[in-house]
Amino acid sequence: MSLSVRRVGHESAEAVHHIIREAFSNRPALDPPADALLETVSSIATRLALNGGLVARVDGEAVGTLLFDPVGDTVYLRRFGVLPAAQGHGVAAAMVDTAVEAWIGRARLTVLAREELPGNIAFWERRGFAQADRRTPYVELSRPLPRLYDVPTADDMRALGARIGADLRAGDLLVLSGGLGAGKTTFAQGLGEGLGVRGGVTSPTFVIARVHPSLRGGPDLVHVDAYRLGGMAELDDLDLDTSLDQVVTVVEWGEGMAETLADSRLEVRISRSEEEAEGELDPRHVEVVGIGTRWVS
Repeated sequence: MSLSVRRVGHESAEAVHHIIREAFSNRPALDPPADALLETVSSIATRLALNGGLVARVDGEAVGTLLFDPVGDTVYLRRFGVLPAAQGHGVAAAMVDTAVEAWIGRARLTVLAREELPGNIAFWERRGFAQADRRTPYVELSRPLPRLYDVPTADDMRALGARIGADLRAGDLLVLSGGLGAGKTTFAQGLGEGLGVRGGVTSPTFVIARVHPSLRGGPDLVHVDAYRLGGMAELDDLDLDTSLDQVVTVVEWGEGMAETLADSRLEVRISRSEEEAEGELDPRHVEVVGIGTRWVS
């Protein structure tokens, strides 16, 4: 099976309208009925001309679609549908992944799902969307989009950490990933500066976890290095969840382990630039992704 997803404009209005009609007609009867069934080829052409959309094809046949509707820093995904015969083959997930890549730089993707269709809501939740609002009969779900930073120097990495740290609050969990020497501890030092905690933040590798009390009356910083931990069982032995709601917790090397510590988290992925740098520069790329309801607003 060959699956492709491409951005389209008004020239695809007829194919998009066909998919929408077939997909939404196949859903259970709703009260009130879905607005998508009122669309015409002309109205779809207008939407596509304004903001575009996606069409997914399996072996060359158009089987899935969605329309983009950017409003401020939010991009709504409208008229999301897959032909009944093509469902269950990853088409919907591929369209979501393409939408994320298409709109990096905006704050979030948002969809409106019907309360009467819990399976649809569950699909969006599996794709990283979290409930942002509920207005019967609609549930609004959002997914924060990655924020990308080019960081030329260690000082810039520390400054980025400080900017993010200044916006954190008690209960926040950050999971840092990246290779040896990528700059995770330098980023954590910036977090400490932004939070205004006591003591220089250093790698806690040999003590596993270190607490830095706040000097400003804000949350303490708990700095964890999971590099030497053997898995979730050893992380659980640290009893971090007993105070997570009162502190900011940052876990280096926590990818694949620390995600279960909280429903919401901020994932920080650091990688070295593949481009050659001049002089003493050793640039990094930093991707910051919010997961869960804490980061959808």
